[in-house]
Amino acid sequence: MITLYHCSDARSFRALWALEEMQLPYQLERLEFPPRFTTPGYLDLNPLGTIPLLIDGDARLTESAAIVQYLCTRYGPSSLAVDVDEAAYGVWLNWLHHGEATLTFPQTVVLRYTVREPEKGLQEAAADYAHWFARRTILADAALADNEWLCAGRFTAADISVGYALMLASRLELHDRLSQRLVDYWERLQQRPAFIRAKAAQAS
Repeated sequence: MITLYHCSDARSFRALWALEEMQLPYQLERLEFPPRFTTPGYLDLNPLGTIPLLIDGDARLTESAAIVQYLCTRYGPSSLAVDVDEAAYGVWLNWLHHGEATLTFPQTVVLRYTVREPEKGLQEAAADYAHWFARRTILADAALADNEWLCAGRFTAADISVGYALMLASRLELHDRLSQRLVDYWERLQQRPAFIRAKAAQAS
């Protein structure tokens, strides 16, 4: 049984969404954020104290984009994956990691200094990183100019990765910085049955 350690709307949502898209059986361990401080014994499971943590037999993964890639290739074939023989393989890999490394990273600074630790008085840094995030959405906007999804002519794990970044942007009230094309894309993502099931699973 796959076990996912998850905090509501945290990066682990990528993994939860992928599990629901693939309709894989899983056990969801819902934790309060940050689990390293709120969940006794969690550091024994994940010395980093971070979310997500996915355990699947001997496999232990802590990187959200890697977990999505692992699930759709380990338990494939799945339309979420783009095969090495497909022309869009390199583009798919790039989007998969772009969602985390390029789009989510600057938002974590905004989250930390506007929501978690506003008393540190680093709102100017948070504002700078909010602008950084917005500027780095231009590639996704361009990719969606003539396409419903980011690559390969279908919904893939790349859309889960980038979609989570848009989900976080909504939480941080950064959506007014997005193009209308990205706002429309985010609306499409939220209408997917697996996305709706993932939201319900974390709330139950």
